[in-house]
Amino acid sequence: MNFRKITFLAALVTVFNFYSCKDDEEVVTIEERDETEVYNEDILEIEEFLSTHTYNYQDFDFDNPYTIQNDNFEIAFDTINDTNPDAIALIDRPELEYKIVEQNGIDYKLYILKIREGLGNQLNSLDRATVKYRGENIEGEAFDFNINPTNLNLTTAVDASGSINYGVVRGFREGLIEFKTASEYNENNDGTLNIRNHGIGVIFIPSGLGYFSTFVTGIGTYNPIIFKVNLIERIFTDFDNDNIPSYLEDLDNDSDGYNDDTDEDGVANFVDTDDDGDEILTADEVQPMQYDEDSSMNPFTTKAEAQDYYDNNAAANEIFVKIEYLSNGNYRLHTTILTDTDNDGTPDYLDPSN
Repeated sequence: MNFRKITFLAALVTVFNFYSCKDDEEVVTIEERDETEVYNEDILEIEEFLSTHTYNYQDFDFDNPYTIQNDNFEIAFDTINDTNPDAIALIDRPELEYKIVEQNGIDYKLYILKIREGLGNQLNSLDRATVKYRGENIEGEAFDFNINPTNLNLTTAVDASGSINYGVVRGFREGLIEFKTASEYNENNDGTLNIRNHGIGVIFIPSGLGYFSTFVTGIGTYNPIIFKVNLIERIFTDFDNDNIPSYLEDLDNDSDGYNDDTDEDGVANFVDTDDDGDEILTADEVQPMQYDEDSSMNPFTTKAEAQDYYDNNAAANEIFVKIEYLSNGNYRLHTTILTDTDNDGTPDYLDPSN
């Protein structure tokens, strides 16, 4: 199985089969095309869109970006024509930037309209992200959207139980990690959500970083796509259930967990239950900890209290794992102590001699 093949969550889109086993149904044949040729077409189409379209930037307060009014900002594109001749095209907006994503020898230009970066946490590609989003084709027709916060794995991985956790297309992931999460995310007394200071923007994705030759309803094949995104929360994953958050197993911090393989057994650390190959499970070479109460024997009644306790009391070799909501309304703090038996600076789970 090729774990590097990144697909979007199956629940998000309907992907049609290329063929049918029924004789009386039409067979859909997808011609495999050259990736460079398709990219050249896609980038021209994207840049044409950026040159001929604008958005409602007048409705966003750029002088004071982190206001409640801006928290509720919704992006709307418009074609530049005789009715708005003075509108600034997307290609000329200072919020538009791009990054180069190398894939199969091609330097993909991934355009990102970063309207607001966000004041919360930075993502790692091995995380799960809470987002609101709207996926559109280049004509502005929605093929997928979720107006309520939903959790998405950013990377496809097989967990310790053997289940496949599907991630998002690469262009979505590479764009989303350029934003930060909300500084506040909680439920109000009336059941509504309080989401403050989150990242807001748009990702313009060539098909090679999207669905490429896979037929997706509302997109077709070999077509670029656009995602409007609101990044709300970062959630740590632990795909191999070894008590080490997956992002910490991206040892070189390059947002590619698949190139970190300490024991060189062909299995990346973040999906390897024995990272150093010493035949002792990683979970048995670290010490998981949990705290229901602070040092004053008072329960954590908010996530902020649990986080504050960790920030002020964690040992040097103690890492944050998660904050769990309990049925009694309180919170539990989970951490892991990285033991280093011989004090050589390498934790036991990465040291085959211990």
